[in-house]
Amino acid sequence: MTLNVALIGAGAMGGAIGTRLVETGCNLTVFDLDLEKVAVLTEKGASAASSAAEAAAASDFVITSLNAAKIVEIAVFGPQGVAEGAKPGTLIIDMSSIDPEATKALAVKAAEAGLRWVDSPLSGGAPKALIGELTLMAGGTEKDVADAHEVLKHVASNYTHMGPSGAGQTTKLINQVLCGLGFLAVAEATQLAEDAGVDAAKIPQALKGGRADSALLQEYMPRFATRDYRRTGRIDNMVKDLNGAQDLARLTNTSMPLTAVCAEVHRMLTAAGLGGEDQAALMEYFKGPNRDKLS
Repeated sequence: MTLNVALIGAGAMGGAIGTRLVETGCNLTVFDLDLEKVAVLTEKGASAASSAAEAAAASDFVITSLNAAKIVEIAVFGPQGVAEGAKPGTLIIDMSSIDPEATKALAVKAAEAGLRWVDSPLSGGAPKALIGELTLMAGGTEKDVADAHEVLKHVASNYTHMGPSGAGQTTKLINQVLCGLGFLAVAEATQLAEDAGVDAAKIPQALKGGRADSALLQEYMPRFATRDYRRTGRIDNMVKDLNGAQDLARLTNTSMPLTAVCAEVHRMLTAAGLGGEDQAALMEYFKGPNRDKLS
């Protein structure tokens, strides 16, 4: 059976999700304020909608991939939003990375409008979406999370029901704490290797299978070593997620000193104009007036 899916938000991540859904046979209707991003997907076989309401009216599932809770709320409940066009019982799958408390409120609002809500943020980025190997952490009722999997199995190889609404977003924040600290640790180690005269590009192979090995080490140390800054993510998105983790830590009275330092480094790079760059640009943090003299 062909699935009718609406996609609201066709940026780097949404575009990759949409591409994969079209390629795996879903009937995709897409809406984004940026018509060029919509055109990329329509050229691949998706249909364009003039509003989120129109996209939702043609679909049984609505995926949102947006940058902030307020944007998600406007896209779903604002003028010409999803709620205006969606049929009763439509399942909204929010793949954005937003605040868990905001997610709980949105899920309640959706239920009041006769709609269903699953928060399913992701890990793996656009490259994994394109090959159907995202890691997804879902929050919602057992039935809604199971129904959402009918669509999400096209883009994910690891899909876990974490609990009620908001649990997926909480898990994503934990993921981002681990990723943020991991990126920074690998960047620091790369710079130390270079300053000590060791070829950092060889380190991932040398440490493969050991306790220090990780997906981040294998993917990013070679990129750090060659200053490969091609964009598969954004530093300012990490700032948003680390801010969210710190907000949650304040609510739970959890001490997170390493996360605080990591967040400050990312904020400094964003303030320096590198917010739109990939995590690989963390290497710019180690530049200084005497850097070229230290070899």
